[in-house]
Amino acid sequence: MEKIKVMSVFGTRPEAIKMAPLVKKLASYDEISSLVCVTGQHREMLDQVLSAFEITPDFDLDIMEKSQTLYGVTSKVLSGLQKVFEENRPDIVLVHGDTTTSFAAALAAFYGRIKVGHVEAGLRSFDKNSPYPEEMNRVLTGRLADIHFAPTASNERNLFNEGIKEHVYVTGNTVIDAIKSTVRKDYVFECPQLNDIDYEAHKVVLMTAHRRENYGQPMENIMQAVADTARERQDALFVYPVHLSPYVQQTARKYLEGIENVLLIPPLGVFDMHNLMSRVYMVMTDSGGLQEEAPALGKPVLVLRRETERPEAVKAGTVEVIGTEREKVHSRAVDLFEDHELYLKMKKAVNPYGDGDACRRISENILYFFDRAKKPSDRFGV
Repeated sequence: MEKIKVMSVFGTRPEAIKMAPLVKKLASYDEISSLVCVTGQHREMLDQVLSAFEITPDFDLDIMEKSQTLYGVTSKVLSGLQKVFEENRPDIVLVHGDTTTSFAAALAAFYGRIKVGHVEAGLRSFDKNSPYPEEMNRVLTGRLADIHFAPTASNERNLFNEGIKEHVYVTGNTVIDAIKSTVRKDYVFECPQLNDIDYEAHKVVLMTAHRRENYGQPMENIMQAVADTARERQDALFVYPVHLSPYVQQTARKYLEGIENVLLIPPLGVFDMHNLMSRVYMVMTDSGGLQEEAPALGKPVLVLRRETERPEAVKAGTVEVIGTEREKVHSRAVDLFEDHELYLKMKKAVNPYGDGDACRRISENILYFFDRAKKPSDRFGV
């Protein structure tokens, strides 16, 4: 019997972090031929992850260009994948989450009459403009997909409410699988500045801010609030790996450069990021992935957005959505520095996103989908 040809398509750093352990797991099954196609939607940051996990793509569309637009990314992924799909004919294409690469790859597979598997399916903010364009990317990908790997039961309910009830499997999130292989107590950082930090003497705060919907006044509010807090809390050290976006770079330097206890550093590789997160006091972020990763490491998270498509951690108590108003961001950060009971409550909350076995469940459910297994995998959370 021929092997199931599974092609994983991704193009950004967050996708790569979450797909890397799955690519590795798929390759361990005799029944599966695992192929990797990267689009290069993000180039440098994507390559960092591929190198860290020792993954060599079988195909690389290399689409990134300066000042690229959503129109350009979508069209180049579509046209590039047409050739790859026609020449290689995978049985199923796996896409991840909510990126423009994921939506365009799902659409290309649909045009090629190839099955689509959606990893991290069913997340919803219920506002098509926030996060933008991610909310519509994942909704549209969900409509194109044939098999849905929902991290949590809440994500499964979202799909059911949209009428998607077949081939939906609750697996946990693959990022928890990744963390199992990246965090080490004796880790030495590639970024030399991180090795010089005394993590015991300071309350180190990891912050990230880069989302498109925060561009403009929200981003300026965030930066001003962090500046306010840093000047007020000399016992704290804010570590900010600054996204490569020219706008984010400019705004970060405008408000934070020169503040003694704010460390602006280049974007981090996945191993550096996970090990830094394991050592910090708390996390302030507008990222989606960090909302899942930090709870797995017992770190409170303040989300710099108006909403989240990851409500499970909010319900569990380890994440709080605080918006982007300057005073609110400042006051909630100070609360976590000063209110020890609040801090411990958030720190000790149970991580709702996975047990480190999502990749096995996804692989086994692919086997089941193609009639190579008698029953689906066990369900995360049961």
